[in-house]
Amino acid sequence: MSLGFLAALAATPILVSGILIVGFRVPARTAMPVTYVLTAIIAVMVWGMPGTAVAAASIQGLFITFDILMIIFGAILLLNTLKYSGALSAIRHGFAEISPDRRVQVVIIAWLFGCFIEGASGFGTPAAIVAPLMVALGFPAITAVMLGMMVQSTPVTFGAVGTPILVGVKGGLDSPEVQQSLANAGLEIADYLQVVTTNVVILHAIAGTVMPLFMVMMMTRFFGTNRSWSEGLAVLPFALFGGLAFTVPYLLTGIFLGPEFPSILGALIGLSIVTFAARRGFLMPKTHWEFPDEALWPGDWSGSLKIELHDHADTMRLHRAWLPYILVAALLVLTRLPDLPVGAWLRTVSIAWTGILGTDISAATTPLYLPATTLIVVSVLTVFVHRMPAEKFGRALSESSRILIGAGFVLIFTVPMVRIYINSGTGSELASMPIIMAQWVSSNVGQIWPMFAPTIGALGAFIAGSNTVSNLMFVLFQYGVAQNLGISMAMVIALQAVGAAAGNMIAIHNVVAASATVGLLGQEGRTLRRTLLPTIYYLVIVGVMGMIAVHVIGVVDPLSP
Repeated sequence: MSLGFLAALAATPILVSGILIVGFRVPARTAMPVTYVLTAIIAVMVWGMPGTAVAAASIQGLFITFDILMIIFGAILLLNTLKYSGALSAIRHGFAEISPDRRVQVVIIAWLFGCFIEGASGFGTPAAIVAPLMVALGFPAITAVMLGMMVQSTPVTFGAVGTPILVGVKGGLDSPEVQQSLANAGLEIADYLQVVTTNVVILHAIAGTVMPLFMVMMMTRFFGTNRSWSEGLAVLPFALFGGLAFTVPYLLTGIFLGPEFPSILGALIGLSIVTFAARRGFLMPKTHWEFPDEALWPGDWSGSLKIELHDHADTMRLHRAWLPYILVAALLVLTRLPDLPVGAWLRTVSIAWTGILGTDISAATTPLYLPATTLIVVSVLTVFVHRMPAEKFGRALSESSRILIGAGFVLIFTVPMVRIYINSGTGSELASMPIIMAQWVSSNVGQIWPMFAPTIGALGAFIAGSNTVSNLMFVLFQYGVAQNLGISMAMVIALQAVGAAAGNMIAIHNVVAASATVGLLGQEGRTLRRTLLPTIYYLVIVGVMGMIAVHVIGVVDPLSP
């Protein structure tokens, strides 16, 4: 069979899931079981993947599903705990004091706070935390999910304290050929990763500065009374200020400190600057923008998660209301700093299955290291910090548990489908489906490859829901294509990493997880149709920058002969 025919078959599950969910608006709970079966059939019938390998990949997917569901549960439990303690009312009142304008709140909460959570924990946690928080503050559930997905772009490459670079890119480059090239150039892998990191932060800083403006404009266009782009554009000075407050320290941190802290420090510095400036009216809009009255919302705007708040603003001080989120952020950072032993200790508790069903496929989970554990621990601590009655915490626990049922059904098909897709080369003479597609694209593109390299990264993230996994799948491939074309490998790898970050905005199981946190399962297609717009923007602008860097500026790779 020709490479083109194989690539078309490999693309079939992706196309089918996209057509069903986005085109025909079929809920993911129906579309993903169909896609799972189709993927398994193609893997067995065409790729020759043994049935035991399909089963093993599915089991591996269930391990990952467990991690995702635990994060969802932890995020919802914390939210419900804060609801019953009265903290959410105080937080809502606090944001209203800064500005009741929803556009300003998007920049501060969705963008800056979301970027911090991404930098600290990654793995889709921002949407799981930010989306329900925004629902609690009065945003429609479908708006909160869209914004929660959009923030999973610029900060993602350095999410979970740099995991997509330190694990994804580093692991993807772990080959004898690259090791020999590094030795010949007298470099360590850390040196090369720093070159890639520098390229990444430059690309992201340019593309990402306008993301808060994009987020605001998407909100006013799709969820405003007037359905207007211009009402979002009206806060351009403040939105760009919010973008630069993050991307400037993000850029400097990446260049001078490395891949661990660009997103964390960028967000912390940005949040401090923008909140301080907003309280003093700097660049604030002259008129306030609000959603239509809730009674006028279409039925598909609201999810099953209902946050009925009572006015506790006078009984709980703002710093005490925010303390649980501050604890979450602090504990996430402490458990992920490589120089501290906490993370390593938590990872010693592991549930693993090596060589599942006699295959080369393995799976593991480290439950104590999951962001979910931090969220659950802080939820329990909140009971004492906010002096909650045990009965109220019990209600929060009960409500949170019910959320998992709908999300679990979708994810037990979605994630195993992804793992079959990625592992389809197991026991086969063919490379895995993603690699086959990438090979076909590269063989038909040539010197304009930098324009398409980010799309390959996004494809990997769309399939796997992870920047890290996309990098593991495609970095060595991108390196080889760039080497064959005689262009900078480090720049093409950076384009891969940035594209993989952008692809998180349309990752299916990320939108399922985000939707589950606000009780909006079944509306995934609507969200994906909208987040496709910023994804295309990101891929095009980054691709153009890649072409300029390679063919106009002529960036040189340290490993080039």
